Amino acid sequence: MSLDRPLPLAVAFGLLVGAFVNWFLLTHWFPALGVAAIYAGAAYFYLAFDLSLLGTQVEFAERRDRVGYAVGLFGLSVSPLAIGEYAGLGESTVYGLVVWVMGVIAFLLLSTAAAHGE
Repeated sequence: MSLDRPLPLAVAFGLLVGAFVNWFLLTHWFPALGVAAIYAGAAYFYLAFDLSLLGTQVEFAERRDRVGYAVGLFGLSVSPLAIGEYAGLGESTVYGLVVWVMGVIAFLLLSTAAAHGE
């Protein structure tokens, strides 16, 4: 894939995700725009550097480190649900939070892998 193609495709993907979030989950455009930007950034690294999101990108040699990483990922995955429950938010808002957190995780994993040349 040529280097001039990933950016427009990533922007289009981000806008599609943002439109979906705005239409079905969050009624305000500002948080949906933030979600769109996060997914556009993640999609750019995915396309430009030919990375796999589901592939192993973070490896720890020691078992203790792996357990810490697993606990942290568990916390990242359930915290939007816990925050939504605590704040008494509606289902669509909680799902919007979940979409946002998954995008943040994908962006951080892909951008880190791209920076390290993996």
